[in-house]
Amino acid sequence: MSTPKVLAFAGSTRAASYNKKLVRHAAEAARAAGAEVTLLDLRDYPLPLFDGDLEDEQGLPENAKKLKAIFREHDALLISSPEYNSSVTAVLKNTLDWVSRAETDEEPALAAFRGKAAALMSASPGALGGLRGLVHLRAILGNIGVIVLPDQVAVPKAHEVFDESGALKDERAAKQVTHVAQGLVGFLKKHLG
Repeated sequence: MSTPKVLAFAGSTRAASYNKKLVRHAAEAARAAGAEVTLLDLRDYPLPLFDGDLEDEQGLPENAKKLKAIFREHDALLISSPEYNSSVTAVLKNTLDWVSRAETDEEPALAAFRGKAAALMSASPGALGGLRGLVHLRAILGNIGVIVLPDQVAVPKAHEVFDESGALKDERAAKQVTHVAQGLVGFLKKHLG
């Protein structure tokens, strides 16, 4: 059986993002479970706001093409998504929108997403831990052909759960994130054959 390939990233560009810290922990857990993990920072791939006219005139931006190629190389997505106004961040939605676009007429629809699996998590200083945003992210991914696993984790009081180095010091949260990451790798191993 081939080694499962997981693409891990946060829906944030902020350097000190709680969700970047959380997805790093999840990526380590997925590696320990036997996956090959690529940790991606959306800040390294700036994109214009999705604009159909821009796409018609110039095609996909270079960073959208790069991201799309990276997404296509992986079997699954491990996403830690901040919650902005009870939904996903603009940078995450914009990334998903650009990566969903076909580059040629021959390319299958949603080639970078269809049939992939995803595990979701969030961290927030609030009491719900970003949970409301995950509802929207789950719907978006499901509608573009991604199999979103039922287990997810939302970490509340994120300003209290990480140490100075960015590691998760809250044992309960660490176990939950590890469980979700391991669950994704287990699912891939079962379904990749």
